[in-house]
Amino acid sequence: MKHNWIKGIIIALLCMAITACGTASKGSKDTDSDKTVKQRVVKTVMGDISIPTDPKRVIGLSVVYPEFIYALGIVPIAEQNYHTDFPSYLAEPFKNTIKMGIAKTPNFEAILAATPDLIIAPEWWSKKDYDQLSAIAPTVLLPQHDDWRDELRDIGEVFGKKDQAEKVITDLQTKVTESKKTLDDLVGDETVMYMRVMAKEVIIHGIKSDRGNLIHVQLGLQPVPKIAETENTLSISLEVIPEYNPDHLIVQLDDESDEVKNRFEEMMNSSLWKNLTAVKEKHIYMMGGKEWFNLGMSPLANSFAIDAVLEAFKNNKKG
Repeated sequence: MKHNWIKGIIIALLCMAITACGTASKGSKDTDSDKTVKQRVVKTVMGDISIPTDPKRVIGLSVVYPEFIYALGIVPIAEQNYHTDFPSYLAEPFKNTIKMGIAKTPNFEAILAATPDLIIAPEWWSKKDYDQLSAIAPTVLLPQHDDWRDELRDIGEVFGKKDQAEKVITDLQTKVTESKKTLDDLVGDETVMYMRVMAKEVIIHGIKSDRGNLIHVQLGLQPVPKIAETENTLSISLEVIPEYNPDHLIVQLDDESDEVKNRFEEMMNSSLWKNLTAVKEKHIYMMGGKEWFNLGMSPLANSFAIDAVLEAFKNNKKG
């Protein structure tokens, strides 16, 4: 009971701080200093709101929004993180970015302490918290899209960087097209399976998942016949992997936990695994977990993955 009482006081104090910040922010509109900050009106799912024309301290809620923001040339001051460390392609630019963890509810205390001048968040995740967020800083909620390109375009619209957003999309497509030709020369019609080892299960990504689409459709790596008909993903056991028996196997360990590592080690020690064609031919390509976490959902993650796949298959060919 004592802990609940203390927790209640902490929550109350946090709410008071957020409210005070919001009140001060609203009241400061009449001050001379605030009048020097240029504003522009943007359309959001919550209606038109006024935001700084050139925001300096931006927070993107969701694990993928910070990547969109950085793709447009802006380093977020704080972001939600699933893994302890940022993926390697963000490690240097995000070295001063605050990690806020990830939960069902935003870390309001961390957001408040970061003193943002703009918050961008997806409607599906943050609408329930809009009042608290907008009390801290102007908050733009954006609609959910099936295609990351449309999400990037929306964020480009917010920052007045529509042309830059289109360039990111075009540049990545050029890279995809060129990489597909290279991989076709390297692999041809040999089959490739993309397997993701997680703590509770092992998943094969089909061509209709975001991840599988990049590997098999955009990059043109031939899936095994049964996977070609998979709607999205397929949870499998070690015993059935020989039924697919791919020529090449891309393996992603979902994280660096002992549970995931032990699961994969058990697989590798199995005679079923050792008799796979890809294993016998040494066509196993290990990919980073956190680097591939946003695969299929971010131009930065996709670009990094394409480079990793190209390097893996090129090195294998040399060997």
